[in-house]
Amino acid sequence: LTPSAGFGWIDAMVCEVIYTFMLCFVVLNVAVAEKGANSGNQFYGLAIGFVIIAAGVYSAGMVSGGCFNPAVAIGIDLSSYSKGFGWCFIFILWEFIGAVLAVALFRLVRPDEFGGEKTLVAELASEFLGTYMLVVTVGLNVMGRTPDGAWSIACALMSMIYALGNVSGAHFNPAVTVAILASGRCEDLTPAKAGKFMAAQVLGAMAAALTYAGVYNGASFKLGPGKGFGYGGVAVAEFVFTFLLCFVVL
Repeated sequence: LTPSAGFGWIDAMVCEVIYTFMLCFVVLNVAVAEKGANSGNQFYGLAIGFVIIAAGVYSAGMVSGGCFNPAVAIGIDLSSYSKGFGWCFIFILWEFIGAVLAVALFRLVRPDEFGGEKTLVAELASEFLGTYMLVVTVGLNVMGRTPDGAWSIACALMSMIYALGNVSGAHFNPAVTVAILASGRCEDLTPAKAGKFMAAQVLGAMAAALTYAGVYNGASFKLGPGKGFGYGGVAVAEFVFTFLLCFVVL
């Protein structure tokens, strides 16, 4: 049980904190929350399980091995004790940090669970967190050149939508926010509120970019056409699939 080749313990622990946070946060929102229509749902197992697919063998798994659970860390370390033992204690510490962070942010996005009322701050935090988890998963998959990145990214998005859909609507995308605003189907989404949502989403994306670039020692990837394609092809692909995404959301 050690960081993957080419990564240091800080890189691995950042990934363990992020995805242990995500796992615990999703559990709290879909299996523990009693208000906001999540109580008694039938999707909690799906939402929780797909966190592991999003991170375990793809994005963070390429860096830390993807434990996200003290029991898993101990089990792996014990099973390979002949190759060295002790990393599990470092993993466990950072996994507990991720769990504590999940509790703090659960209280922030769901104050109604603790006798308060849902506020705009809760909704903006929801949009920030959902966008952050989506973008950091995209970045780690691209940087790790994982073979099934789309599957991992989709699982991250789905789990966060299940977790936060009844907090902010789980837009996690400025284009989706614009589509919902233009549709007029969400009465409390005013132009001013939509602007705040998009600002939260952009900040979440920026924080995520700094995270995955930091894990890869400052390396990143250029946004542009793939090999053999021009900007015309990019425009068609982005238009068609952004349309499809927004259409399905609506």
